[in-house]
Amino acid sequence: MTATAGKNEVINTREFDYPREFIFKAWTTPDQLSRWWGPKGFTNTFHEFDVRPGGQWRFVMHGPNGTDYPNHSEFEEIVPEERIVVHHLNAPEFQVTASFEEVDGRTRLTFRQVFVNEKFVEGARTFLMDANEQNFDRLSDLLAELYS
Repeated sequence: MTATAGKNEVINTREFDYPREFIFKAWTTPDQLSRWWGPKGFTNTFHEFDVRPGGQWRFVMHGPNGTDYPNHSEFEEIVPEERIVVHHLNAPEFQVTASFEEVDGRTRLTFRQVFVNEKFVEGARTFLMDANEQNFDRLSDLLAELYS
């Protein structure tokens, strides 16, 4: 299930057949996160990952065509098994809020991106939503590998 709201927002939602603790761990354990973060075909090299308010997250996302994408983010809020808020400091600048909600033994993950540049979202909304869905697919694959 996917929804959008606001001219500068992109929101993706999906339910997973795993408890919140597993989903939250996949977001906060660098070895797990580096395996699923990004669209299909991308890999990651993490250089700094300090999961606490004010903590830095620096990594390079490697595209399937060989292009490297340096990323720098700062964790703004961590509420265990409920919410993670990250400020992506590189262009395009945006804030991500990942919310984890228990629904009948499953977990509903809501991924909300709020961009500083509304015009960027206008031109990239379809790409962003598709890339986020690929992220969710990769997360689902990792969870199946670890817990099935």
